[in-house]
Amino acid sequence: MSKESEKQRWQRNFADLLQELRVAQTGVQILFAFLLTLPFSNGFTRTTEFQRDVYIVALLAAAAATAMIISPVAFHRALFRQGRKPELVRFAHRMATGGLFFMLIAMVSAVLLITDFVLPRPIAFVLSAVTGIWFLTFWAILPFARRNWGEDDIDDEDDDPRTLSGD
Repeated sequence: MSKESEKQRWQRNFADLLQELRVAQTGVQILFAFLLTLPFSNGFTRTTEFQRDVYIVALLAAAAATAMIISPVAFHRALFRQGRKPELVRFAHRMATGGLFFMLIAMVSAVLLITDFVLPRPIAFVLSAVTGIWFLTFWAILPFARRNWGEDDIDDEDDDPRTLSGD
């Protein structure tokens, strides 16, 4: 099996990032759409000032996540056929990371909004904290704890974030 060229590696890294962003994009778009319709529902008038504040945080975080997760597509359009794939991959990696951060905030805020609406506030805070820890466990703690898994596996050597970010 022949070793891939640097150009092929950057192309593969970009294709991998786009696949990841497709998954995240679907989730954040569904959440964003839900949040956009929420104020027009009958029960929204019964929300407290705190719940409306949490709603605004969730809405703005979902908007920020949507912008960051979709931004690599716009960046790709601007750099199309300019031979700047390494720059594009580094940018897309940073935007994906930032988009997931805002998606985490949006998800936890949405959970807090809904649980505070239907349950006593202390329980809503606990459930929201557990939700945040749950997301952080699968999105940050486990991946970073397992970064050295399979170091001998040549196929995964290019997935190192230090390579993608240029560090």
